Amino acid sequence: MQCLILAGGMGTRMQSLAPDLPKTLIPVNGRPFADYQLSWLRSEGVHRVVYAIGHLGEAVRAFCGDGSHWGLEIVYADEGDARLGTAGAVNFAVREGLLEDGFFVLYGDSFLRIDMKDVWRASQAGARPLMSVFRNEGRWDASNAMVRNGYVTHYEKDRADAQAMGMDHIDYGLSVLNTETIVANVGISEVADLAPLFHRLSLDGRLRAYAATERFYEVGSPEGLADLEAYLSRSGEGS
Repeated sequence: MQCLILAGGMGTRMQSLAPDLPKTLIPVNGRPFADYQLSWLRSEGVHRVVYAIGHLGEAVRAFCGDGSHWGLEIVYADEGDARLGTAGAVNFAVREGLLEDGFFVLYGDSFLRIDMKDVWRASQAGARPLMSVFRNEGRWDASNAMVRNGYVTHYEKDRADAQAMGMDHIDYGLSVLNTETIVANVGISEVADLAPLFHRLSLDGRLRAYAATERFYEVGSPEGLADLEAYLSRSGEGS
């Protein structure tokens, strides 16, 4: 299995804490966050990681290297200062030939507990686009997905009427995509985000859902970082 990690964002909410670090390298209980992510990916059976980098990308290269420290192969899709957006970054990696047909997409600030092999099976080994979701009901962030019979039937961010619509799930931070879907929906060098793509796929009945059972954590905000550090201290995983 292979995984593309989106690690090229500006991380504006964290600049006051770590102005010279990308989010994926922010210290979490004394360890760069990427260390947690890469150790977890290896334990789940991932063998190859493609880092989509841009802002402060050289710091990611310097820390992660070729991945051998974690028993992984790591390569880089560096968009430089292009600011292609999340879908644009995935598209760039695809068109650079860095990804096989089906692959995971993971946000570089997400700390998850989910069975990746089971997710992979649910996507038919990458043949079908899939979004992992969590029954959130507005608890940790605004819900943005409706799920019925194993599919995300409506995904849309930032809707004021999300609760009234029946949106009680949230994007968990791990998805499966394939090169066919990306090439068909994102133009060469197009600046685009994944949210509109997932929206279209959901309305077309082409976005499978995988329900996570444990809540997500993240380091995209000071509050999220504190929450994750507290969880790791309680669980003993941060030692």
